[in-house]
Amino acid sequence: MPKRKKSPLLIGLTARLLMLIAAGGLWLSYLSVFVNPAKAWFMTLFGLFYVPLLALNLFLLVWAAVRRSRAILIPLVALLPSLFVVGRYVQFSGPEEPVEGGIKVISYNVGRFASPARRLHLDDEKTCADSIARFLRGTGADIICLQEFHIQNPKQLKSWLASHFKDYDAEYYVFTDKRGCYGNVTLSRFPIRDKGKLEFGKSTNLALYSEYEVSGRRLRVYNCHFQSYSLSLSKLAHRLQGDTKNAIKDTETKMKTSIERRPGQVEAVLRDIEQAPVTSLIVGDFNDTPLSYTYWRLTRAHRDSFIGGGRGFGATFTRLRPLLRIDYILYPSEYQVLSHEVMHVRYSDHYPVQAILQ
Repeated sequence: MPKRKKSPLLIGLTARLLMLIAAGGLWLSYLSVFVNPAKAWFMTLFGLFYVPLLALNLFLLVWAAVRRSRAILIPLVALLPSLFVVGRYVQFSGPEEPVEGGIKVISYNVGRFASPARRLHLDDEKTCADSIARFLRGTGADIICLQEFHIQNPKQLKSWLASHFKDYDAEYYVFTDKRGCYGNVTLSRFPIRDKGKLEFGKSTNLALYSEYEVSGRRLRVYNCHFQSYSLSLSKLAHRLQGDTKNAIKDTETKMKTSIERRPGQVEAVLRDIEQAPVTSLIVGDFNDTPLSYTYWRLTRAHRDSFIGGGRGFGATFTRLRPLLRIDYILYPSEYQVLSHEVMHVRYSDHYPVQAILQ
């Protein structure tokens, strides 16, 4: 018997339903920046999946155009706000090469010098740490903010920093456990005037601030590492092959906890900025994308160096490039960004970001 052909009406209705679902998801990603995740944590997921939702709607737009379908209006309307959003993910107007001069700032989550050592066939974490230190010295940066810094022997922390960064003043705060110590480190060529830390309740994430004298003016640098997801993609894939139900439940719990904690951590930093009568930079691993409530809060009074000086894709998480941009350098309005660069070195699961400010 010949196969029954699908009804054109059924195909049309199915296509429109898919378009409406895709458009609705994209619109929820736009709206996610205005919803505090502490009240509706799941909204953050729509912002997290903005790039796939954008790609899906673009595909449906082209598909509808080829078929000359009037349903083209659905993805078209969904995509219009992206004209004002997509620049947070990809830029075309920035300089092709980093501009010299100004203040060179680098933010780098070094991932505890862990898995990259194996991936790059380095002998151990120490070799990875030495390689990163050598790379960072070669950049000639004025300020370097490191997150997830790790050393096995806490007693060697001060001497290691002094020997590897002789021309820098080092400020740090670390947590100690049986595997060593880990935390944030800020290195600077400028004379320090003040320092402190903002610890976040029920978390080993933190914000470290250091205040410097720069061209006769005070500049406070907040080296931030906001709540992590604490998820390993490889471990998750392995668990899904076994106890799938518990693996999914555990992943949901970790994501929910992380998403709900970050807004409070961001507010703690913003309160400190308001109380400090000095110019400030906000730098670090935010663990949130540009379409998120936390990014929206942080950029209300600060500007994103990637938008002002970047070129190409801004993604900073190596394993899901170009989807995830979660590392930032935010600067105040009285400064100007000359260039922004995502430095594609593979010592960590994050790429370092560099901005030159004036």
